[in-house]
Amino acid sequence: MLSYRHAYHAGNHADVLKHLVLINSLRYLRRKEAALCYVDSHAAAGGYSLQSGEAQKRCEFQSGIGKLWQQNLPESLHNYRDLVADFNASGELSRYPGSPWFAAQIMGAQDQLWLHELHNVEVDNLRASFRDDRRVKVVHGDGYQGVVALMPPKQRRGLVLIDPSYELKSEYQQVVDVLIKAHRRFATGIYGLWYPVVDRQRIDRLEKGLVASGIKRIELYELGVQGDNSDYGMTGSGMIMVNPPWGLQESMQQALPYLADVLGVDGEGHYRIKTLVGE
Repeated sequence: MLSYRHAYHAGNHADVLKHLVLINSLRYLRRKEAALCYVDSHAAAGGYSLQSGEAQKRCEFQSGIGKLWQQNLPESLHNYRDLVADFNASGELSRYPGSPWFAAQIMGAQDQLWLHELHNVEVDNLRASFRDDRRVKVVHGDGYQGVVALMPPKQRRGLVLIDPSYELKSEYQQVVDVLIKAHRRFATGIYGLWYPVVDRQRIDRLEKGLVASGIKRIELYELGVQGDNSDYGMTGSGMIMVNPPWGLQESMQQALPYLADVLGVDGEGHYRIKTLVGE
């Protein structure tokens, strides 16, 4: 469970989708001046070198952010690429930020970030990335327990990102259970649940579990770069949003067809936008 290192996958197609949805959602929350809270269940490191041995082993970023870096992008992707550019002061794509960094750039001085990480090396990297940011609380511990324990946040406004590696098959059910518990305590919060597409049956069960939960206002955004095929490993990923912000679906309706076309392999790119549960 502690073998996963995101450095091998930083900037890939799954990061593009996850961070695009995260940025859109946090920017919506920041339209109001009232303080808000960001909670990350599996924060990993604050950023990654794309020239490291880990990133270079698979070069997954080349089929993700690398394909978008110098493209004429649709407006819905401008903020995402601008933030990645800010993380690369040299002007060259040599580094990629983690979810906590994106969140920290968007959130205000009065806001708070709770970042959970269980991996010993990753939590040290995370602390180093945010050692001078008083808004950030790094927790070396179980993010599932941490998410539930923090609900409701004192700000009564915020976003919770649940994005484990799913090294254990049981996590497909565990994320549903954690989301239900957290929502009972903080029903008005925005929740983002990331998942990989490796086995479609697991995704179907995850969706059914959320539909049966009684939680309202759930939307799904999925980006696939290849057709479903367990032989290929992760062929896509998705973000399930509870209480999705206004305007998110419109933005994704513009972005996802473009991403499916540009990031898709041999014309196999595809996407889904689906309302799992309405009002």
